[in-house]
Amino acid sequence: MSARVVHFELPYDDGERAQKFYSEAFGWSLMPMPEMEYTVVTTGPVTQDGRPTEPGYVNGGLLPRPAAAPGTVVVVDVDDIDATLVAVERAGGSTVAGRRAVGDMGFTAYVEDSEGNVVGLWQTAAG
Repeated sequence: MSARVVHFELPYDDGERAQKFYSEAFGWSLMPMPEMEYTVVTTGPVTQDGRPTEPGYVNGGLLPRPAAAPGTVVVVDVDDIDATLVAVERAGGSTVAGRRAVGDMGFTAYVEDSEGNVVGLWQTAAG
């Protein structure tokens, strides 16, 4: 398991306002995905398939509050979401939102750690 932070998610109350803010304040590229109520955030240069081309930064997304968490979420890459959900429970955490497919890209889930923080999980689809 890599367990690296690979993504972030920032919740919003007003999507247009949030998009305007992050675009103007930081120059981030934004790609709204209305069918998913999600906006993909690109914080640096990427390949054609959206992977960062420079080390040291991650991309993210904007989503309506409280889709999964009321605050900022870091997303951790895992090999097996189901096994990680079991490990989280054993370590004293809990599942906030179970495994869910994200198109054909992979799967996501959200957990709460022992301190009440919500952490996202990401499992890339096999293929």
